[in-house]
This record gives sequence, structure tokens and C-alpha cells, in this order.
Amino acid sequence: MNDTHCHFFSHEFFETLARQRGGEATGTELWRELAWNDPGSAWTLADRWVAELNMHGVSRAALMASVPGDESSVAAAVKRHPDRLVGFFMLNAASEDATVRTERAVGELGLRGICLFPAMHHYSLNDDRVANVVAVAARTPGTAVFVHCGVLSVGVRRRLGLPSRFDLRRGDPLGVASLALANPKVPFIIPHFGAGLLREALMAADVCSNIHLDTSSSNSWIRYTPGLTLDEVFATALDVVGPSRLLFGTDSSFFPRGWQMPIYHEQKRVLDRLQVPEDQQGQIFGGNFDRLFPIG
Repeated sequence: MNDTHCHFFSHEFFETLARQRGGEATGTELWRELAWNDPGSAWTLADRWVAELNMHGVSRAALMASVPGDESSVAAAVKRHPDRLVGFFMLNAASEDATVRTERAVGELGLRGICLFPAMHHYSLNDDRVANVVAVAARTPGTAVFVHCGVLSVGVRRRLGLPSRFDLRRGDPLGVASLALANPKVPFIIPHFGAGLLREALMAADVCSNIHLDTSSSNSWIRYTPGLTLDEVFATALDVVGPSRLLFGTDSSFFPRGWQMPIYHEQKRVLDRLQVPEDQQGQIFGGNFDRLFPIG
């Protein structure tokens, strides 16, 4: 089993949030306020993650640097455990140095997932700056582009009272389709089945064979569609894109909570109820990840 969607809440992550809060706050004060564990160094946190994966029988996981500018932290984690961890990083594609930062991340640092949050950073997926970032992925084989679509809610920001002025109009999966059609060799990942835009995510994936959907988190967005169940979400996604383009994920993030085994159990029960064959479940829970992000 592999996990395509985990967050690497590093020391720099908390320091960045502290700067956004302003005043005299420090990153240490923030994780203490949250009653979370001290992340320590990137290497310490990487070791904690691998121990957690070992405890739950998870072979490999993608860890995302969860604020722009924190590429080095997750790169250090991957360097420490290259056979267990795959590095993703959050990028503000509208920043002046976005292309240069991307080239360094996927080149020198060896990261393999470029994570775009257009609603968070207020840019259009049709922006030329996004096209420039995706072009870096296109000329760097083995690099995926992760695009958060639909509803966006960042729990840690809410708990810390930080503003989340997200423009949800920017997170349309149909915009991902335009990018995927223009870059057919680049794998694209839309998390949470489109996070409320399931129909659009399925339309995009149906048109573009290089679009994958990740299954991560509680998928609480289903409440926006009265009567919709997670069983129906999986059944429809399997019907449209098949098992080869679904990527299991949990959206795990902080300690001491650690890796979210209940997410796995819930999704396994769904697939069993749908009588999805074991070989297809194997693709979803691990094989597709290994195909997109082979070791070495």
C-alpha cells in the first residue's frame, strides 16, 4: 500500500504561518497552541514519518511541502529515505520566481510533484505563468502536476484564526483538462475526486487519459450533493476512468494524530462492497503510485 497525499508540516511550515499571523508569534508557539508535536528538523520529521508508515504497513508515501518556499525541507526528507518517500511541493505559480523555483525543485532537489492551488493564490489555470510551470514538468520526465480543485478548506489556518481568502472560482477541473491536453505526457492529479466538482473532474479525466484522481481525505464534500454516498463516488469514478487512474491517499498531516488508518479502512470497505477485484484494488492502493513514481 502507498499513500499519494500526505502533508509535511515542517519547522519552516510553522514559521511561515507565524509570519502570516504577525506580531511576536513563533512557529514553536503555533504548534504548541495546536497541541501538536514538535516537528524538529526535516530529518527528524522524515524519520517520524517512516516509523509511522512502518507501523501501518504503508510502503511509500508522497509528502507535500505545504507552504510555498519549503521545497528544501521535503527534499531533505526524501534524500534521507529515497525508497520510502516521494517529494511534492506547493508552488504559487503567480510568483515572479515560479519557473526558476520549479526548475530547481524538480532538478537539483529531485522533487516529483508540483502542487498548484489556484484558488488559494488567485490565478487562472489558463495563465501563461501556469503554462510555463507545466512546461518544466513536460521536459522533466517523472514529474506530476497536482492541481487542487473545488472547495478548499485548510484546517490549520482555521484553527489558528488565519484568513483564508480563497477564490473558489479558480479551481475548475475543466481548466486542468486544457493543460493536460496540451501536455499529454505529463501526469496530472486532481485530489479529493475534485472536492465537490466530481462531475467536472470526471469530464476532464474522461477527455484526458493523463488525468488521475486521488481519493484522499474524508471526502466530506459529498454533503454538497444531497443523497450522494462515497460508494457512488467510487462506482462512478471506476466506470469513467477505471482503476488505473485512481490513486489512494489519506491527506494525513500532523503528529501525534499521524497516518490516517480510518481513511484506508473506509475506502477498503467501499471497494469491497462494490466487489472491485483484488488486482484492481491493488492498482488503486499502490500499483498506480509505483507506476507514476518508480524508485530510482
